[in-house]
Amino acid sequence: MTPLKRRLLSTVTAVALVAALVPAVAAAPGFPETIDLPDGFQPEGIASGRGKQLFVGSIPTGAIYATNARTGEGEVRVAAREGRSAIGIEVDRRDRIFVAGGMTGQVYVYDAQSGAELATYRLAPAGAETFVNDVVVTRRAAYFTDSLRQQLYVVPLGRRGRLPADAQVRTLPLTGEISYTEGFNANGIETAPRGRGLIIVQSNTGKLFRVDRRSGATREIDLGGADVTNGDGLLRRGRTLFVVRNRDNRIAAVRLDRRARSGRVARLIADPDFDVPTTLARSAGRLYAVNARFGTPPGPAVEYDVVKVGGASK
Repeated sequence: MTPLKRRLLSTVTAVALVAALVPAVAAAPGFPETIDLPDGFQPEGIASGRGKQLFVGSIPTGAIYATNARTGEGEVRVAAREGRSAIGIEVDRRDRIFVAGGMTGQVYVYDAQSGAELATYRLAPAGAETFVNDVVVTRRAAYFTDSLRQQLYVVPLGRRGRLPADAQVRTLPLTGEISYTEGFNANGIETAPRGRGLIIVQSNTGKLFRVDRRSGATREIDLGGADVTNGDGLLRRGRTLFVVRNRDNRIAAVRLDRRARSGRVARLIADPDFDVPTTLARSAGRLYAVNARFGTPPGPAVEYDVVKVGGASK
């Protein structure tokens, strides 16, 4: 097969995958287009759980709200606690919610069904300038980004994914091609296709990087001159990486090559219901984004919601 034919086939495949995930969402009956969150909640992270469950975290309180994607009904699963914060979150295969604690420099782990606290870990020294932003959980460890410190944090998991009582959190310096600059740097994090390390987005430069999970060495993913500035949450399905571009009110669907060394922005997804979406989750074959509404002054009466992603290419 000639290089031209390969590129054409890859383009068709990417468009077909995105179309399967997004337009079908808009046409599917029985699922609300938006899901209301508690007034004043100030959400940031979203993750999918068992069945049709979605979980959303609160930035200023650390609370976790659980909702049903089909009915839109929900409840506060983890109550607000003074001194806690919830930024990026992920639910793992053992039905645990891992929470990045932002400026607290901590990580919290809860049982997704009962809301019981399972563990707390300190990643950055108390009082340090830090922003623990997002998390991805693999079979062996949970990896967290820090938007202000050029490193990842690694919380090892024990046999069969158990949380060791004496887990030794490891700091993994980010080396290679990434270079932190002023502002928010590493933000969203995901696994790379075929277990080839991790992928992070650098929000302020709009670059994607592949990360060696052992050494921390980074290599920029060539986007052919495109960028994903304001990149926030990441979600990968096969070789398609969805990048939420928060203040742009867009989601970029990036088609990666087999080794995640290069990629193409196959589509930019817009939706009239977007209001600074930050992160993305998939439930029951549908994509959901949470509106952080960063341009709206927070307050106890401010409304927030989750959007079932439909939209159009722009």
